Amino acid sequence: MKGTVRDPLPVEIHYLRPPDTHTIYRQMLVHDDGRVKVSLARNLTFSSPLLIEDQVALEEGSDALWFTFPGVWHDIGLFHRRDGTLTGLYANIITPCLFSPGGVWHTTDLFLDLWIPAQEGRPTWLAPPDGPEPLVLDAEELQRALGKGHLSGEWTRRAWQEIRRLQRGFLEGLWPPSVVREWSLERARAQPGTTTPRAREPRRGGPDPRRSAGARKVPPGGDR
Repeated sequence: MKGTVRDPLPVEIHYLRPPDTHTIYRQMLVHDDGRVKVSLARNLTFSSPLLIEDQVALEEGSDALWFTFPGVWHDIGLFHRRDGTLTGLYANIITPCLFSPGGVWHTTDLFLDLWIPAQEGRPTWLAPPDGPEPLVLDAEELQRALGKGHLSGEWTRRAWQEIRRLQRGFLEGLWPPSVVREWSLERARAQPGTTTPRAREPRRGGPDPRRSAGARKVPPGGDR
């Protein structure tokens, strides 16, 4: 398929969570067609499972499949349990990723995330009433970062604009993009050379795995 990387390449995502938490995530790039980069994070480590709405989203030994779009203010992760069962779609609001030579990427977390749970492990992504309501995560953390001066008012507004855009797109059947349905964990795992060492940090931003109280429903019109 056009864009599929013949030999998956290691990438390092340099991820800043304001004000000064810098983390490097190591993944394998399995597809790059200029419009989207698909990367695989394997065998993640957790001290305790990541819970969203009291359901396990990721756990020790999980894999996550990531979709990064040049020039776009979010990326998308497909989360799985240790046995490969799909748990949901996680949209992470970030600054557009900067891509440097040698597979080095840079981005800044803007705190907000959108979670859409899978239905019985299947990637149907149906809008209500046929599917689940998308959940906005970490709104309180965004507000605290703004109040402490860790995030500008402009970036805060941009984060909420992106969340609302994704909500509208989901309800109208225009988002997530088709490439998310075209790729599965099985397809990514089948690419040669996708075995990666364990990374201590399992994810990019998002709710703390020790709590799940950050999930809340926000209508497409927003509350800010």
